[in-house]
Amino acid sequence: MVSRTGSVDWLCWPRFDSGACFAALLGEPRHGRWKIAPTDPTARVTRRYEPDTLILETTFETETGTIALVDFMSLRGRDSNLIRSVVGKTGFVEMDMELILRFGYGATLPWVTRGDDGALKAVAGPDMVILRTPAPIRGEGLSTVARFTISAGETMPFVLTYGPSHRPVPRAVDPEAALQATRSFWSRWAVRGKVKGPYAQPIQRSLLTLKALTYAPTGGLVAAPTTSLPEALGGTRNWDYRYCWIRDATLTLLALMNAEHFTEAGAWVRWLQRAVAGAPDEMQIMYGLAGERRLMEWGADWLPGYEAAAPVRIGNAAHQQFQLDVYGELMDAFHQARRWGLVEDSSWALERAVVAHVAKVWDQPDEGIWEVRSGPHDFTFSKIMAWVVMDRAVRAVEDHGLDGPVGEWRALRQTIKTSVFQNGLDAATGAFKRAYDDPSPDASLLLIGDLGFVAHDDPCFAATVAAVERELLTPEGFVRRYDSFRVHDGLPPGEGAFLPCSFWLADAYVMLGRIDDARCLFERLLGLCNDVGLLSEEYDTGAGRLVGNFPQAFSHVGLLNTAQNLTRSAKPSLQRAGRRTAS
Repeated sequence: MVSRTGSVDWLCWPRFDSGACFAALLGEPRHGRWKIAPTDPTARVTRRYEPDTLILETTFETETGTIALVDFMSLRGRDSNLIRSVVGKTGFVEMDMELILRFGYGATLPWVTRGDDGALKAVAGPDMVILRTPAPIRGEGLSTVARFTISAGETMPFVLTYGPSHRPVPRAVDPEAALQATRSFWSRWAVRGKVKGPYAQPIQRSLLTLKALTYAPTGGLVAAPTTSLPEALGGTRNWDYRYCWIRDATLTLLALMNAEHFTEAGAWVRWLQRAVAGAPDEMQIMYGLAGERRLMEWGADWLPGYEAAAPVRIGNAAHQQFQLDVYGELMDAFHQARRWGLVEDSSWALERAVVAHVAKVWDQPDEGIWEVRSGPHDFTFSKIMAWVVMDRAVRAVEDHGLDGPVGEWRALRQTIKTSVFQNGLDAATGAFKRAYDDPSPDASLLLIGDLGFVAHDDPCFAATVAAVERELLTPEGFVRRYDSFRVHDGLPPGEGAFLPCSFWLADAYVMLGRIDDARCLFERLLGLCNDVGLLSEEYDTGAGRLVGNFPQAFSHVGLLNTAQNLTRSAKPSLQRAGRRTAS
Protein backbone atom coordinates (compact mmCIF):
# COMPACT_ATOMS: atom_id res chain seq x y z
CA MET A 1 0.00 0.00 0.00
CA VAL A 2 1.75 3.13 -1.29
CA SER A 3 0.65 6.56 -0.12
CA ARG A 4 0.56 9.71 -2.22
CA THR A 5 3.64 10.86 -0.34
CA GLY A 6 5.70 7.96 -1.70
CA SER A 7 5.57 5.90 1.49
CA VAL A 8 4.95 2.15 1.52
CA ASP A 9 2.84 2.02 4.68
CA TRP A 10 1.64 -1.59 4.52
CA LEU A 11 3.34 -4.75 3.31
CA CYS A 12 2.78 -8.33 4.47
CA TRP A 13 5.50 -10.78 3.41
CA PRO A 14 5.60 -13.44 2.02
CA ARG A 15 1.78 -13.91 1.85
CA PHE A 16 -1.21 -11.62 2.11
CA ASP A 17 -1.92 -12.99 5.60
CA SER A 18 1.69 -12.90 6.83
CA GLY A 19 2.82 -10.45 9.48
CA ALA A 20 3.41 -6.93 8.15
CA CYS A 21 6.95 -5.56 8.01
CA PHE A 22 5.52 -2.11 7.23
CA ALA A 23 2.52 -1.33 9.45
CA ALA A 24 2.48 2.48 9.57
CA LEU A 25 -0.95 2.33 7.88
CA LEU A 26 -2.35 1.19 11.23
CA GLY A 27 -0.05 3.22 13.41
CA GLU A 28 2.90 5.55 13.05
CA PRO A 29 6.12 5.63 11.02
CA ARG A 30 7.90 3.85 13.89
CA HIS A 31 5.73 0.78 13.15
CA GLY A 32 7.43 0.40 9.78
CA ARG A 33 7.39 2.21 6.45
CA TRP A 34 9.53 2.88 3.38
CA LYS A 35 9.37 6.46 2.16
CA ILE A 36 11.04 7.89 -0.93
CA ALA A 37 10.10 11.50 -1.68
CA PRO A 38 11.54 14.91 -2.55
CA THR A 39 12.95 16.94 0.32
CA ASP A 40 10.60 19.70 -0.84
CA PRO A 41 7.35 19.12 1.10
CA THR A 42 5.41 21.33 -1.33
CA ALA A 43 6.01 19.07 -4.35
CA ARG A 44 2.94 18.54 -6.54
CA VAL A 45 1.90 14.89 -6.78
CA THR A 46 0.05 12.92 -9.46
CA ARG A 47 -0.27 9.14 -9.74
CA ARG A 48 -1.24 6.54 -12.27
CA TYR A 49 -0.82 2.90 -13.09
CA GLU A 50 0.94 2.22 -16.35
CA PRO A 51 -1.89 1.12 -18.69
CA ASP A 52 -2.87 -2.55 -18.29
CA THR A 53 -0.32 -3.15 -15.51
CA LEU A 54 0.18 -2.97 -11.76
CA ILE A 55 3.22 -0.73 -12.13
CA LEU A 56 2.55 2.43 -10.11
CA GLU A 57 4.06 5.73 -11.24
CA THR A 58 4.01 8.67 -8.82
CA THR A 59 5.16 11.97 -10.32
CA PHE A 60 6.57 14.70 -8.07
CA GLU A 61 6.96 18.22 -9.48
CA THR A 62 9.17 20.66 -7.55
CA GLU A 63 10.51 24.15 -8.27
CA THR A 64 13.77 22.64 -9.56
CA GLY A 65 12.57 19.63 -11.53
CA THR A 66 10.35 16.58 -11.92
CA ILE A 67 10.88 12.93 -11.01
CA ALA A 68 8.82 9.75 -11.34
CA LEU A 69 8.80 7.18 -8.55
CA VAL A 70 8.12 3.80 -10.17
CA ASP A 71 6.91 1.04 -7.80
CA PHE A 72 6.20 -2.59 -8.61
CA MET A 73 6.57 -6.12 -7.32
CA SER A 74 8.41 -8.30 -9.79
CA LEU A 75 7.24 -11.74 -10.85
CA ARG A 76 7.96 -14.04 -7.95
CA GLY A 77 10.39 -16.90 -8.18
CA ARG A 78 11.71 -18.41 -4.98
CA ASP A 79 11.93 -14.95 -3.42
CA SER A 80 9.76 -11.81 -3.58
CA ASN A 81 10.96 -8.35 -4.63
CA LEU A 82 9.58 -4.87 -4.11
CA ILE A 83 11.38 -2.58 -6.55
CA ARG A 84 11.31 1.20 -6.44
CA SER A 85 13.12 3.44 -8.92
CA VAL A 86 13.49 7.22 -8.91
CA VAL A 87 13.60 8.44 -12.51
CA GLY A 88 14.68 11.98 -13.35
CA LYS A 89 12.38 13.68 -15.87
CA THR A 90 13.36 17.37 -15.91
CA GLY A 91 15.83 19.55 -14.05
CA PHE A 92 17.06 18.09 -10.78
CA VAL A 93 15.34 17.04 -7.53
CA GLU A 94 16.84 16.43 -4.09
CA MET A 95 15.40 13.22 -2.59
CA ASP A 96 15.17 11.58 0.82
CA MET A 97 14.84 7.84 1.46
CA GLU A 98 13.82 6.41 4.84
CA LEU A 99 13.49 2.66 5.49
CA ILE A 100 12.03 1.55 8.82
CA LEU A 101 11.66 -2.26 8.93
CA ARG A 102 9.56 -3.65 11.78
CA PHE A 103 8.46 -7.28 11.53
CA GLY A 104 5.42 -8.78 13.24
CA TYR A 105 3.02 -5.90 12.51
CA GLY A 106 5.43 -3.25 13.73
CA ALA A 107 6.40 -5.02 16.95
CA THR A 108 9.82 -6.52 16.17
CA LEU A 109 13.05 -4.62 15.52
CA PRO A 110 15.31 -6.67 13.21
CA TRP A 111 19.08 -7.16 13.48
CA VAL A 112 20.67 -5.23 10.60
CA THR A 113 24.08 -5.91 9.03
CA ARG A 114 25.96 -4.88 5.87
CA GLY A 115 27.42 -7.45 3.50
CA ASP A 116 30.67 -7.22 1.58
CA ASP A 117 28.68 -6.25 -1.52
CA GLY A 118 27.08 -3.33 0.32
CA ALA A 119 23.68 -5.02 0.63
CA LEU A 120 21.77 -4.38 3.84
CA LYS A 121 20.41 -7.49 5.58
CA ALA A 122 17.66 -7.31 8.23
CA VAL A 123 16.73 -10.51 10.12
CA ALA A 124 14.21 -11.27 12.84
CA GLY A 125 13.20 -14.87 13.54
CA PRO A 126 11.96 -16.51 10.33
CA ASP A 127 12.07 -13.30 8.28
CA MET A 128 14.90 -11.81 6.22
CA VAL A 129 14.84 -8.70 4.04
CA ILE A 130 17.70 -7.52 1.82
CA LEU A 131 18.08 -3.96 0.50
CA ARG A 132 20.28 -3.35 -2.53
CA THR A 133 20.84 0.12 -3.95
CA PRO A 134 23.66 2.36 -5.24
CA ALA A 135 22.25 5.20 -3.10
CA PRO A 136 24.48 6.41 -0.20
CA ILE A 137 22.55 4.70 2.61
CA ARG A 138 23.45 5.01 6.29
CA GLY A 139 21.97 4.06 9.64
CA GLU A 140 20.20 6.72 11.66
CA GLY A 141 17.97 6.27 14.73
CA LEU A 142 17.09 2.59 14.16
CA SER A 143 16.28 3.27 10.51
CA THR A 144 18.15 3.39 7.20
CA VAL A 145 18.25 6.72 5.37
CA ALA A 146 19.76 8.32 2.28
CA ARG A 147 19.81 11.74 0.64
CA PHE A 148 20.63 12.06 -3.05
CA THR A 149 19.96 14.24 -6.07
CA ILE A 150 18.44 12.99 -9.33
CA SER A 151 18.84 14.90 -12.58
CA ALA A 152 16.96 14.45 -15.85
CA GLY A 153 17.86 11.14 -17.50
CA GLU A 154 19.20 9.54 -14.30
CA THR A 155 17.70 6.60 -12.36
CA MET A 156 18.25 5.54 -8.76
CA PRO A 157 16.95 1.99 -8.11
CA PHE A 158 16.13 0.34 -4.79
CA VAL A 159 15.43 -3.41 -4.56
CA LEU A 160 13.95 -4.85 -1.38
CA THR A 161 13.89 -8.68 -1.34
CA TYR A 162 12.18 -11.02 1.10
CA GLY A 163 13.44 -14.51 1.86
CA PRO A 164 13.18 -16.98 4.75
CA SER A 165 16.02 -16.31 7.17
CA HIS A 166 17.19 -19.95 7.17
CA ARG A 167 17.99 -19.82 3.45
CA PRO A 168 20.99 -18.21 1.73
CA VAL A 169 20.79 -14.52 0.95
CA PRO A 170 18.61 -14.08 -2.16
CA ARG A 171 20.37 -13.35 -5.42
CA ALA A 172 20.51 -9.79 -6.71
CA VAL A 173 17.87 -8.71 -9.21
CA ASP A 174 18.41 -6.43 -12.20
CA PRO A 175 15.73 -3.77 -11.59
CA GLU A 176 15.42 -2.70 -15.25
CA ALA A 177 15.10 -6.28 -16.52
CA ALA A 178 12.56 -6.99 -13.79
CA LEU A 179 10.57 -3.92 -14.83
CA GLN A 180 10.45 -5.02 -18.46
CA ALA A 181 9.45 -8.58 -17.52
CA THR A 182 6.73 -7.35 -15.16
CA ARG A 183 5.37 -4.89 -17.73
CA SER A 184 5.29 -7.63 -20.36
CA PHE A 185 3.53 -10.09 -18.05
CA TRP A 186 0.70 -7.74 -17.11
CA SER A 187 0.23 -6.42 -20.63
CA ARG A 188 -0.03 -9.96 -22.04
CA TRP A 189 -2.46 -10.96 -19.31
CA ALA A 190 -4.66 -7.91 -19.80
CA VAL A 191 -5.27 -8.47 -23.52
CA ARG A 192 -6.60 -11.98 -22.82
CA GLY A 193 -9.75 -10.46 -21.37
CA LYS A 194 -10.83 -8.81 -24.65
CA VAL A 195 -12.25 -5.85 -22.73
CA LYS A 196 -14.16 -3.30 -24.79
CA GLY A 197 -17.10 -0.93 -24.59
CA PRO A 198 -17.82 2.37 -22.81
CA TYR A 199 -16.53 1.16 -19.43
CA ALA A 200 -13.42 -0.64 -20.69
CA GLN A 201 -10.99 1.26 -18.45
CA PRO A 202 -12.67 0.59 -15.06
CA ILE A 203 -13.42 -2.98 -16.15
CA GLN A 204 -9.78 -3.61 -16.97
CA ARG A 205 -8.56 -2.03 -13.74
CA SER A 206 -11.00 -4.18 -11.74
CA LEU A 207 -9.86 -7.35 -13.51
CA LEU A 208 -6.22 -6.48 -12.83
CA THR A 209 -7.13 -5.89 -9.18
CA LEU A 210 -8.78 -9.30 -8.88
CA LYS A 211 -5.72 -10.92 -10.45
CA ALA A 212 -3.49 -9.04 -8.01
CA LEU A 213 -5.58 -10.24 -5.06
CA THR A 214 -5.17 -13.88 -6.10
CA TYR A 215 -2.64 -16.05 -4.29
CA ALA A 216 -1.24 -17.77 -7.38
CA PRO A 217 0.00 -21.03 -5.77
CA THR A 218 -3.55 -21.99 -4.72
CA GLY A 219 -5.96 -19.84 -6.74
CA GLY A 220 -7.47 -18.39 -3.55
CA LEU A 221 -8.69 -14.81 -3.90
CA VAL A 222 -8.47 -12.61 -0.79
CA ALA A 223 -11.26 -10.18 0.03
CA ALA A 224 -8.66 -7.42 0.58
CA PRO A 225 -4.93 -7.20 1.35
CA THR A 226 -5.46 -5.20 4.55
CA THR A 227 -6.83 -5.60 8.05
CA SER A 228 -8.67 -3.21 10.35
CA LEU A 229 -9.23 -0.29 8.01
CA PRO A 230 -12.41 0.92 9.71
CA GLU A 231 -15.92 0.71 8.29
CA ALA A 232 -16.79 3.61 10.62
CA LEU A 233 -14.02 6.16 11.15
CA GLY A 234 -12.82 6.09 14.73
CA GLY A 235 -15.02 3.08 15.50
CA THR A 236 -14.63 -0.62 16.31
CA ARG A 237 -15.94 -2.18 13.06
CA ASN A 238 -12.42 -3.19 12.10
CA TRP A 239 -11.90 -6.61 10.54
CA ASP A 240 -9.16 -8.70 8.98
CA TYR A 241 -10.08 -9.29 5.33
CA ARG A 242 -6.93 -11.11 4.18
CA TYR A 243 -8.86 -14.36 3.70
CA CYS A 244 -11.06 -16.00 1.09
CA TRP A 245 -14.85 -15.77 1.53
CA ILE A 246 -17.27 -18.38 0.18
CA ARG A 247 -19.86 -15.57 0.04
CA ASP A 248 -18.02 -14.02 -2.92
CA ALA A 249 -17.71 -17.24 -4.92
CA THR A 250 -20.37 -17.07 -7.65
CA LEU A 251 -20.21 -13.37 -8.44
CA THR A 252 -16.41 -13.59 -8.65
CA LEU A 253 -16.68 -16.61 -10.93
CA LEU A 254 -19.13 -14.89 -13.27
CA ALA A 255 -16.97 -11.76 -13.41
CA LEU A 256 -13.93 -13.81 -14.45
CA MET A 257 -15.73 -16.09 -16.89
CA ASN A 258 -17.54 -13.25 -18.66
CA ALA A 259 -14.17 -11.56 -19.15
CA GLU A 260 -12.83 -14.85 -20.60
CA HIS A 261 -10.24 -15.28 -17.86
CA PHE A 262 -10.96 -18.99 -17.64
CA THR A 263 -7.58 -19.94 -16.16
CA GLU A 264 -8.26 -17.82 -13.08
CA ALA A 265 -11.89 -18.92 -12.94
CA GLY A 266 -10.86 -22.58 -13.03
CA ALA A 267 -8.24 -22.03 -10.33
CA TRP A 268 -10.89 -20.38 -8.14
CA VAL A 269 -13.27 -23.34 -8.59
CA ARG A 270 -10.52 -25.81 -7.71
CA TRP A 271 -9.66 -23.74 -4.64
CA LEU A 272 -13.31 -23.95 -3.56
CA GLN A 273 -13.35 -27.73 -4.00
CA ARG A 274 -10.23 -28.18 -1.86
CA ALA A 275 -11.17 -25.63 0.80
CA VAL A 276 -14.59 -27.10 1.61
CA ALA A 277 -13.52 -30.74 1.28
CA GLY A 278 -14.56 -32.65 4.39
CA ALA A 279 -17.70 -32.92 6.46
CA PRO A 280 -20.33 -30.38 5.34
CA ASP A 281 -21.25 -29.60 8.94
CA GLU A 282 -17.69 -28.30 9.39
CA MET A 283 -17.81 -26.01 6.35
CA GLN A 284 -16.73 -22.44 7.12
CA ILE A 285 -17.73 -19.07 5.70
CA MET A 286 -14.08 -18.21 4.96
CA TYR A 287 -10.70 -19.90 4.73
CA GLY A 288 -7.03 -19.04 4.50
CA LEU A 289 -5.23 -18.66 1.20
CA ALA A 290 -4.56 -22.39 0.95
CA GLY A 291 -7.80 -23.40 2.67
CA GLU A 292 -6.54 -23.06 6.27
CA ARG A 293 -9.36 -23.23 8.78
CA ARG A 294 -8.02 -21.81 12.04
CA LEU A 295 -8.19 -18.04 11.59
CA MET A 296 -8.19 -17.16 15.28
CA GLU A 297 -8.82 -13.49 16.03
CA TRP A 298 -6.54 -11.48 18.31
CA GLY A 299 -5.69 -7.84 18.85
CA ALA A 300 -2.40 -6.10 18.00
CA ASP A 301 -2.74 -3.72 20.94
CA TRP A 302 0.56 -1.92 20.26
CA LEU A 303 -0.93 -0.44 17.08
CA PRO A 304 -3.22 2.58 17.66
CA GLY A 305 -5.22 1.85 14.50
CA TYR A 306 -5.98 3.77 11.33
CA GLU A 307 -6.89 7.29 12.48
CA ALA A 308 -7.29 5.83 16.00
CA ALA A 309 -9.86 3.20 14.95
CA ALA A 310 -9.21 0.37 17.40
CA PRO A 311 -8.83 -2.49 18.00
CA VAL A 312 -6.50 -3.68 15.25
CA ARG A 313 -7.62 -7.26 14.62
CA ILE A 314 -5.52 -10.09 13.24
CA GLY A 315 -7.56 -13.13 12.24
CA ASN A 316 -11.34 -13.20 12.01
CA ALA A 317 -13.61 -14.79 14.62
CA ALA A 318 -16.48 -14.93 12.11
CA HIS A 319 -14.83 -17.99 10.57
CA GLN A 320 -16.49 -20.00 13.36
CA GLN A 321 -20.01 -18.75 12.60
CA PHE A 322 -22.83 -20.84 11.16
CA GLN A 323 -24.14 -19.21 7.98
CA LEU A 324 -26.63 -21.01 5.79
CA ASP A 325 -25.99 -18.72 2.82
CA VAL A 326 -22.52 -20.13 2.13
CA TYR A 327 -23.99 -23.54 1.23
CA GLY A 328 -26.17 -21.92 -1.41
CA GLU A 329 -23.25 -19.86 -2.64
CA LEU A 330 -21.09 -22.96 -2.99
CA MET A 331 -23.75 -24.92 -4.85
CA ASP A 332 -24.46 -21.97 -7.12
CA ALA A 333 -20.75 -21.56 -7.90
CA PHE A 334 -20.45 -25.22 -8.84
CA HIS A 335 -23.65 -24.93 -10.88
CA GLN A 336 -22.33 -21.97 -12.87
CA ALA A 337 -18.91 -23.61 -13.30
CA ARG A 338 -20.58 -26.80 -14.57
CA ARG A 339 -22.49 -24.80 -17.19
CA TRP A 340 -19.17 -23.40 -18.43
CA GLY A 341 -17.35 -26.73 -18.28
CA LEU A 342 -15.09 -25.76 -15.38
CA VAL A 343 -16.09 -28.39 -12.85
CA GLU A 344 -15.80 -32.16 -13.17
CA ASP A 345 -18.55 -34.55 -12.21
CA SER A 346 -16.22 -35.96 -9.54
CA SER A 347 -17.30 -33.03 -7.33
CA TRP A 348 -20.89 -34.25 -7.38
CA ALA A 349 -20.41 -36.54 -4.36
CA LEU A 350 -19.30 -33.54 -2.31
CA GLU A 351 -22.23 -31.50 -3.56
CA ARG A 352 -24.69 -34.26 -2.64
CA ALA A 353 -23.24 -34.34 0.87
CA VAL A 354 -23.82 -30.58 1.13
CA VAL A 355 -27.42 -31.01 -0.04
CA ALA A 356 -28.03 -33.74 2.53
CA HIS A 357 -26.65 -31.54 5.31
CA VAL A 358 -28.69 -28.49 4.35
CA ALA A 359 -31.81 -30.66 4.24
CA LYS A 360 -31.26 -31.23 7.98
CA VAL A 361 -30.38 -27.70 9.06
CA TRP A 362 -32.13 -25.26 6.69
CA ASP A 363 -34.75 -24.33 9.29
CA GLN A 364 -32.20 -23.42 11.97
CA PRO A 365 -31.31 -19.77 12.73
CA ASP A 366 -27.86 -18.56 11.71
CA GLU A 367 -25.61 -15.47 11.85
CA GLY A 368 -26.44 -14.44 8.29
CA ILE A 369 -24.49 -13.11 5.32
CA TRP A 370 -23.36 -9.99 7.22
CA GLU A 371 -21.80 -11.99 10.08
CA VAL A 372 -23.66 -10.27 12.90
CA ARG A 373 -22.23 -10.71 16.37
CA SER A 374 -25.59 -10.51 18.14
CA GLY A 375 -26.59 -14.16 17.90
CA PRO A 376 -28.51 -16.24 15.34
CA HIS A 377 -31.77 -15.30 13.63
CA ASP A 378 -33.99 -16.74 10.93
CA PHE A 379 -32.62 -14.47 8.22
CA THR A 380 -34.74 -14.42 5.09
CA PHE A 381 -31.75 -14.33 2.76
CA SER A 382 -30.25 -17.37 4.52
CA LYS A 383 -33.45 -19.35 3.92
CA ILE A 384 -33.46 -18.27 0.27
CA MET A 385 -29.90 -19.53 -0.09
CA ALA A 386 -31.00 -22.87 1.40
CA TRP A 387 -33.60 -22.88 -1.39
CA VAL A 388 -30.72 -22.25 -3.84
CA VAL A 389 -29.01 -25.41 -2.58
CA MET A 390 -32.03 -27.52 -3.46
CA ASP A 391 -32.68 -25.70 -6.72
CA ARG A 392 -29.14 -26.18 -8.01
CA ALA A 393 -29.23 -29.83 -6.98
CA VAL A 394 -32.45 -30.31 -8.97
CA ARG A 395 -30.91 -28.53 -11.97
CA ALA A 396 -27.82 -30.74 -11.81
CA VAL A 397 -30.09 -33.73 -12.33
CA GLU A 398 -32.42 -32.13 -14.86
CA ASP A 399 -29.83 -30.24 -16.93
CA HIS A 400 -26.69 -32.36 -16.58
CA GLY A 401 -27.99 -35.89 -16.01
CA LEU A 402 -26.40 -36.38 -12.60
CA ASP A 403 -27.97 -38.82 -10.18
CA GLY A 404 -29.86 -38.06 -6.99
CA PRO A 405 -33.26 -38.21 -5.25
CA VAL A 406 -34.60 -35.35 -7.35
CA GLY A 407 -38.17 -35.86 -6.16
CA GLU A 408 -37.16 -35.30 -2.54
CA TRP A 409 -35.13 -32.26 -3.51
CA ARG A 410 -37.99 -30.74 -5.48
CA ALA A 411 -40.33 -31.23 -2.52
CA LEU A 412 -37.91 -29.65 -0.05
CA ARG A 413 -37.25 -26.78 -2.46
CA GLN A 414 -40.98 -26.05 -2.42
CA THR A 415 -41.17 -26.42 1.38
CA ILE A 416 -38.42 -23.83 1.86
CA LYS A 417 -40.03 -21.45 -0.60
CA THR A 418 -43.36 -21.75 1.16
CA SER A 419 -41.68 -20.99 4.49
CA VAL A 420 -40.02 -17.87 3.07
CA PHE A 421 -43.27 -16.56 1.60
CA GLN A 422 -45.19 -17.28 4.80
CA ASN A 423 -42.62 -15.89 7.25
CA GLY A 424 -40.22 -13.66 5.31
CA LEU A 425 -42.67 -11.51 3.35
CA ASP A 426 -44.10 -8.29 4.77
CA ALA A 427 -47.82 -8.44 4.06
CA ALA A 428 -48.17 -4.67 4.31
CA THR A 429 -45.51 -3.77 1.74
CA GLY A 430 -45.16 -6.95 -0.29
CA ALA A 431 -41.39 -6.79 0.26
CA PHE A 432 -39.16 -9.44 1.78
CA LYS A 433 -38.00 -8.76 5.34
CA ARG A 434 -34.53 -8.91 6.83
CA ALA A 435 -35.52 -11.81 9.09
CA TYR A 436 -38.65 -13.69 9.99
CA ASP A 437 -38.91 -11.61 13.19
CA ASP A 438 -37.59 -8.33 11.74
CA PRO A 439 -39.61 -6.36 9.16
CA SER A 440 -36.75 -4.00 8.25
CA PRO A 441 -35.16 -4.37 4.80
CA ASP A 442 -31.79 -5.90 4.02
CA ALA A 443 -29.76 -5.12 0.92
CA SER A 444 -28.83 -8.77 0.39
CA LEU A 445 -32.44 -9.29 -0.75
CA LEU A 446 -31.67 -7.28 -3.89
CA LEU A 447 -30.24 -10.58 -5.17
CA ILE A 448 -33.46 -12.62 -5.00
CA GLY A 449 -34.19 -12.11 -8.70
CA ASP A 450 -30.63 -12.91 -9.77
CA LEU A 451 -30.77 -16.12 -7.74
CA GLY A 452 -33.97 -17.19 -9.52
CA PHE A 453 -36.01 -17.34 -6.30
CA VAL A 454 -38.54 -15.01 -7.92
CA ALA A 455 -38.62 -13.60 -11.45
CA HIS A 456 -37.35 -10.09 -11.98
CA ASP A 457 -40.88 -9.07 -13.02
CA ASP A 458 -42.44 -10.51 -9.84
CA PRO A 459 -44.15 -7.78 -7.76
CA CYS A 460 -42.25 -9.06 -4.70
CA PHE A 461 -38.97 -8.17 -6.36
CA ALA A 462 -40.08 -4.65 -7.24
CA ALA A 463 -41.46 -4.17 -3.72
CA THR A 464 -38.20 -5.32 -2.16
CA VAL A 465 -36.21 -2.91 -4.33
CA ALA A 466 -38.60 -0.13 -3.30
CA ALA A 467 -38.11 -0.99 0.39
CA VAL A 468 -34.34 -0.76 0.01
CA GLU A 469 -34.70 2.60 -1.78
CA ARG A 470 -37.05 3.88 0.89
CA GLU A 471 -35.09 2.84 3.99
CA LEU A 472 -31.47 2.03 3.10
CA LEU A 473 -30.45 4.73 0.63
CA THR A 474 -28.15 7.51 1.78
CA PRO A 475 -28.95 11.06 0.61
CA GLU A 476 -26.32 10.54 -2.10
CA GLY A 477 -28.15 7.47 -3.39
CA PHE A 478 -25.79 4.75 -2.12
CA VAL A 479 -26.96 1.64 -0.24
CA ARG A 480 -26.40 0.57 3.35
CA ARG A 481 -26.51 -3.17 4.11
CA TYR A 482 -29.14 -2.63 6.80
CA ASP A 483 -30.03 0.08 9.29
CA SER A 484 -27.43 -0.41 12.03
CA PHE A 485 -29.24 2.13 14.23
CA ARG A 486 -32.45 0.12 14.04
CA VAL A 487 -30.94 -3.37 14.00
CA HIS A 488 -28.87 -4.72 16.90
CA ASP A 489 -25.89 -6.50 15.34
CA GLY A 490 -23.69 -6.73 18.43
CA LEU A 491 -21.65 -3.61 17.61
CA PRO A 492 -22.02 0.15 18.04
CA PRO A 493 -24.26 1.54 15.26
CA GLY A 494 -23.03 3.44 12.26
CA GLU A 495 -21.15 2.40 9.11
CA GLY A 496 -20.64 3.62 5.58
CA ALA A 497 -22.66 2.83 2.48
CA PHE A 498 -21.80 -0.67 1.28
CA LEU A 499 -20.48 -0.45 -2.27
CA PRO A 500 -21.23 -4.04 -3.42
CA CYS A 501 -24.86 -3.54 -2.39
CA SER A 502 -24.95 -0.25 -4.28
CA PHE A 503 -23.86 -2.11 -7.41
CA TRP A 504 -26.59 -4.68 -6.70
CA LEU A 505 -29.18 -1.91 -6.71
CA ALA A 506 -27.92 -0.80 -10.13
CA ASP A 507 -28.27 -4.42 -11.29
CA ALA A 508 -31.83 -4.49 -9.95
CA TYR A 509 -32.62 -1.31 -11.89
CA VAL A 510 -31.40 -2.99 -15.09
CA MET A 511 -33.64 -5.99 -14.48
CA LEU A 512 -36.61 -3.71 -13.77
CA GLY A 513 -36.00 -1.85 -17.04
CA ARG A 514 -34.87 1.32 -15.25
CA ILE A 515 -31.78 1.64 -17.42
CA ASP A 516 -31.25 5.38 -16.92
CA ASP A 517 -31.39 4.94 -13.13
CA ALA A 518 -28.96 2.04 -13.34
CA ARG A 519 -26.47 3.93 -15.49
CA CYS A 520 -26.70 7.03 -13.33
CA LEU A 521 -26.03 5.06 -10.13
CA PHE A 522 -23.24 3.06 -11.75
CA GLU A 523 -21.44 6.17 -12.94
CA ARG A 524 -21.78 7.78 -9.50
CA LEU A 525 -20.15 4.67 -8.07
CA LEU A 526 -17.35 4.88 -10.63
CA GLY A 527 -16.78 8.42 -9.38
CA LEU A 528 -15.89 7.02 -5.94
CA CYS A 529 -12.79 5.23 -7.27
CA ASN A 530 -9.57 6.74 -6.00
CA ASP A 531 -7.03 8.41 -8.28
CA VAL A 532 -5.73 5.04 -9.54
CA GLY A 533 -9.14 3.40 -9.99
CA LEU A 534 -9.45 1.40 -6.77
CA LEU A 535 -12.42 0.91 -4.43
CA SER A 536 -12.74 -0.03 -0.79
CA GLU A 537 -15.70 -1.87 0.72
CA GLU A 538 -17.68 1.16 1.91
CA TYR A 539 -18.09 4.90 1.47
CA ASP A 540 -18.58 7.41 4.27
CA THR A 541 -21.03 9.90 2.78
CA GLY A 542 -20.58 12.38 5.64
CA ALA A 543 -16.80 12.48 5.35
CA GLY A 544 -16.91 12.06 1.56
CA ARG A 545 -14.28 9.31 1.52
CA LEU A 546 -13.78 5.59 1.07
CA VAL A 547 -13.72 3.49 4.24
CA GLY A 548 -13.10 -0.16 5.05
CA ASN A 549 -10.43 -2.53 3.83
CA PHE A 550 -8.79 -1.62 0.55
CA PRO A 551 -8.83 -2.48 -2.27
CA GLN A 552 -11.91 -4.62 -1.84
CA ALA A 553 -12.41 -7.53 -4.24
CA PHE A 554 -16.17 -7.67 -3.64
CA SER A 555 -16.57 -4.03 -4.73
CA HIS A 556 -14.59 -4.61 -7.91
CA VAL A 557 -16.59 -7.77 -8.60
CA GLY A 558 -19.73 -5.65 -8.24
CA LEU A 559 -18.33 -3.11 -10.69
CA LEU A 560 -17.53 -5.82 -13.22
CA ASN A 561 -20.93 -7.49 -13.09
CA THR A 562 -22.88 -4.23 -13.22
CA ALA A 563 -20.84 -3.08 -16.22
CA GLN A 564 -21.70 -6.39 -17.92
CA ASN A 565 -25.38 -6.04 -17.01
CA LEU A 566 -25.45 -2.58 -18.56
CA THR A 567 -23.56 -3.37 -21.76
CA ARG A 568 -24.02 -7.03 -22.70
CA SER A 569 -26.90 -9.24 -23.68
CA ALA A 570 -25.28 -12.06 -21.66
CA LYS A 571 -26.06 -10.39 -18.33
CA PRO A 572 -24.66 -11.91 -15.10
CA SER A 573 -28.02 -11.33 -13.39
CA LEU A 574 -29.74 -13.50 -16.00
CA GLN A 575 -26.94 -16.06 -16.13
CA ARG A 576 -27.20 -16.67 -12.43
CA ALA A 577 -30.97 -16.99 -12.52
CA GLY A 578 -30.75 -19.26 -15.56
CA ARG A 579 -32.68 -16.95 -17.88
CA ARG A 580 -31.70 -15.76 -21.35
CA THR A 581 -33.35 -12.34 -21.59
CA ALA A 582 -34.48 -9.67 -19.18
CA SER A 583 -37.94 -10.11 -17.72
